[in-house]
Amino acid sequence: MPSLKDLRKRINSVKKTRQITSAMRMVAAAKLRRAQTDIIAARPYAIKTSEVLVSLVTRTNPDMHPLLRVREPKRAVLVVIASDRGLCGSFNQNLFRRADTFIKANKDKYEELSLVLIGKRAGDYYKRRDVKKRATYVIGKPSYELASEICDDLIKGYVNAEYDELTIFFNEFRSAMTQIMHEDRVLPVEPMEVEDDMMNVEYLYEPSEDVLLEALLPLSLKIFMYRALLESAASEHGARMTAMESASKNAGEVIGKLNIKYNRARQAAITTELMEVVGGAEALKG
Repeated sequence: MPSLKDLRKRINSVKKTRQITSAMRMVAAAKLRRAQTDIIAARPYAIKTSEVLVSLVTRTNPDMHPLLRVREPKRAVLVVIASDRGLCGSFNQNLFRRADTFIKANKDKYEELSLVLIGKRAGDYYKRRDVKKRATYVIGKPSYELASEICDDLIKGYVNAEYDELTIFFNEFRSAMTQIMHEDRVLPVEPMEVEDDMMNVEYLYEPSEDVLLEALLPLSLKIFMYRALLESAASEHGARMTAMESASKNAGEVIGKLNIKYNRARQAAITTELMEVVGGAEALKG
């Protein structure tokens, strides 16, 4: 049975751990509020831009722009958006498990599959794994500049026929306790299904269709990437807040159990001492 000194040390150690997890929960909650504000502001614009793009592509000749050309999918790029830091529950592990499942399921479909790893944890996870890495990025604070830098390389690679399909994995933020895993194929852009009478509607383009596509296609991809970074950041903070809250609660339960053990051990020690005193007194009387 542990001594009273050992139990006191363990209780103090768990109390300090609870202080750390409680502080981390409050920090994550503050960051989550800011991240939630950012994604709520950016999400409608990103969704509407994507809708406009898909509607335009549906009525456009694929030869009008290199990003619209559909090739036989021999080479693919997989973008995995994780976090820079840990202690956020199963946030990263669920993402990596989904990406690994995709890689295993499509290893015979593609001649080559390379990864773009966003977030320090993604780089660490795939560092020693036998997969081809196209690029690795550290997020820091999500920004449009980072999304633009990532997409410039991806757009250049697709235009130069370095790969034929682009799929992005990220977590969409719904609430602090709920994140929805996304697996979105963004290149080539898939046209939507519309009725025949809608296909006959003519559109006027200003200044011209090719100029519009040249501006809208890269912009739409960058906005989608920026939204994915914001969604992932908000999901990360929500997952960390939930994990730290659970850790603090578990630490409290451990402290309660250790206190019970400590009180029982202390009571047993006192009882033993009393029995020794009584025994000594009886011996003196004898």
